[in-house]
Amino acid sequence: MSIVDNRKAFHDYFIEERLEAGLCLEGWEVKAIRAGRAQLKEAYVVVLSGELWLLGAHISPLPTASTHINPDPTRTRKLLLHGAEIGRLVGQVERAGYTLIPLNLHYARSRVKVEIGLAKGKKQHDKRESEKARDWLREKQRLLRQS
Repeated sequence: MSIVDNRKAFHDYFIEERLEAGLCLEGWEVKAIRAGRAQLKEAYVVVLSGELWLLGAHISPLPTASTHINPDPTRTRKLLLHGAEIGRLVGQVERAGYTLIPLNLHYARSRVKVEIGLAKGKKQHDKRESEKARDWLREKQRLLRQS
C-alpha cells in the first residue's frame, strides 16, 4: 500500500530500474508516516562511504511527539540494501551517469519501505515529448469513450 509518491521524479527523469530498500527510522517518524505526514518531492539518494542515504525527505513530526526528543523533519536517513545491490548501484551511478531517486514510500508486511529508481535526467525537449504523448493518450481515451 503506497503512502506517498514522488510524481515529480517521473517528470524529470527516465526511470530505468526500480529497487525496494528498507529505511532506518525513529519511532516518531514511523508514527508521522502512518499519519500521512511524509513528502518526497525534494528528496534524493546519495552514496557515502559505500552506504546509501536518503536526503531531503520531509517527515513532519506529530504535535504529540515525545517531549524528550528533538525531532528533525529533514534528517538524513540510512537506506538498507544488500551489499551486492549497493555495489552494483554505486558502479552505475559513478560510471554511467545515473542518479538515484526515491519514487515512493509504501508498506511491505507492516514495515515502511522506500522504492528507489535508477534514473537518467530528461532534457527539456524530452519533457515536452512525454507531455505530448500523455496528452495524446488522454485524447485517444476520450475519443474512444465518445464513440
